[in-house]
Amino acid sequence: MTAQPIIRFENVTKKYDDETTVLKNVSFELERGKFYTLLGPSGCGKTTILRLIAGFIEPTEGNIYFDGQKINHVPANDRQVNTVFQDYALFPHLNVYENIAFGLRTKKVKKDEIDKRVKEALKFVNLTGFENREIAEMSGGQRQRVAIARAIINDPEIVLLDEPLSALDLKLRTEMQYELRELQQRLGKTFIFVTHDQEEALAMSDEIFVINEGSIQQSGTPIDIYDEPINRFVADFIGESNIVPGVMVEDYKVQFAGKTFECVDQGLNPNEKVDIVIRPEDLEITSIDSGKMSVKVDTQLFRGVHYELSTYDEDGNEWLVHSTKKADVGSKIGLDFDPEAIHVMRLNETEEEFDKRLESYGAGRP
Repeated sequence: MTAQPIIRFENVTKKYDDETTVLKNVSFELERGKFYTLLGPSGCGKTTILRLIAGFIEPTEGNIYFDGQKINHVPANDRQVNTVFQDYALFPHLNVYENIAFGLRTKKVKKDEIDKRVKEALKFVNLTGFENREIAEMSGGQRQRVAIARAIINDPEIVLLDEPLSALDLKLRTEMQYELRELQQRLGKTFIFVTHDQEEALAMSDEIFVINEGSIQQSGTPIDIYDEPINRFVADFIGESNIVPGVMVEDYKVQFAGKTFECVDQGLNPNEKVDIVIRPEDLEITSIDSGKMSVKVDTQLFRGVHYELSTYDEDGNEWLVHSTKKADVGSKIGLDFDPEAIHVMRLNETEEEFDKRLESYGAGRP
């Protein structure tokens, strides 16, 4: 028997008073105890989904269910949900203990119970001993932990996180990614994390929902999303990609860059126009004779763990390459790739738009 989803959106649309539509007929289900990420550019609708789950706003159309019960009009304070906001929303005049205890005090919880639960929450977020510390004396990462402790102290079924790492520096943000993921696994709660940072989403999530212009473009595990993007937007937004127009000649054969290559895709129509994605790390530098295509190296940057090369083929089309091998700027090299490295995507544009793009393809650098 399939477990009841903890959250279910059923054809949810959200419009504001000026008739701006921020969510368009969105449907999805979330399982209990997983780490979900809503990923997309600013204004795509991901924070609106979070606010709908929290109960801060209501859907214009459609229904939202929690454990099978419709919650469209259930107020925020009656939902088993707590939110960690981007600015943390801590009370500067209260110390760490009182910030975390605030929600319990408003519910008239007994002092001994408050003390017990605050200490448990502090232990969970590795802040034992910081009870009397003033918020102004805390670092960004410590304030983040205080906000999380305040969110989990009421033992909510769902913890919502609205871009909580965006204000931290890179090193601290990376550390907090590990801590958040470990905390979620220890608590066994459902975490729903909002970000526009692809690396955060890939590193932390059990499942990612890629959102654009109020619609879910694709959902799946980080590996699914990265390795098998469903359209140009997802491929371009998740990591770096070489995206070129092509033709699916037949099963396991695709044509792009003026040549026909073997691939692992099937089930498309013969000679169907498609988009081809090859990730930069899947391109191997080799000799011109050994490569499937030859390119000229235009620029090369050292990125710490690899070199990033901007190269151009004989038609002037750019190919981005990530490699542990160096190449001389201005030299010609071969590029090799496996059939599995070629990802074929159906078009999410009209054939007229595709043909126009195809005309411009090859009109790059001479």
